[in-house]
Amino acid sequence: MPLCPCQVSPSLAFLTTPVTYSDCCQPYHDGIDRVDGAKANDAERLMRTRYSAFVLLKVGYIVATTVPAQQDLLDVDAIESWAKETDWAGLDIIQHTPNLGKRHAQVEFKAFYTTSEGTQAHHELSTFVRITDKSASENKERWYFLDPTVAMTMSQKQPCICGSGEKFKRCCGVYI
Repeated sequence: MPLCPCQVSPSLAFLTTPVTYSDCCQPYHDGIDRVDGAKANDAERLMRTRYSAFVLLKVGYIVATTVPAQQDLLDVDAIESWAKETDWAGLDIIQHTPNLGKRHAQVEFKAFYTTSEGTQAHHELSTFVRITDKSASENKERWYFLDPTVAMTMSQKQPCICGSGEKFKRCCGVYI
C-alpha cells in the first residue's frame, strides 16, 4: 500500500506508522461529490487533502475545495499543468491557526519539489473559510480554500463571497 502523499515529509520523524492513501486522503477525494462523502473537519486536513490532490492530479478536487464563488474563475488548465510538471517531494505543515474569527483559519506550509538544483520549497500561508450550506436539510458545513490569486471584481461593500451575510471587506476580504 502506498504512503499517502500528504504524509510524505522531508522529516518523517513524526510518523510512527506509515499512513496509506486509502486510509488518509482517498476517502476525501472519492467523496467530494457525494452528500455523505468525507469532509475535512478543519483547515489543516483540507490542506493535506489538497496537497495530495496536486500530487495525484485530482484537479476536480482542487476546484471543488476552492470557495464556490471562485471556482468558475480558476484556470483549470494552469492548475493541471503546474501539478503535472512539478516533481512533488513532500509536505510540512508549519502552523495551523484554526480560529481566525468565526469562520476562518490559516495553514502555513511548505510544499517541497525537486528541480535540477535539488529540493526546493513553496512556502505559503493559506486561508480557509468554513461555509454553511443553508439549502441543506441539516446544517452542513464544509471548509474551502480562499484563493488570493483569483481576480474578482468586487466592491468592499458587497456581500461576502462565502455567503456569511457580512460585507466582503469585514469577512473574506481581510484575507485576500
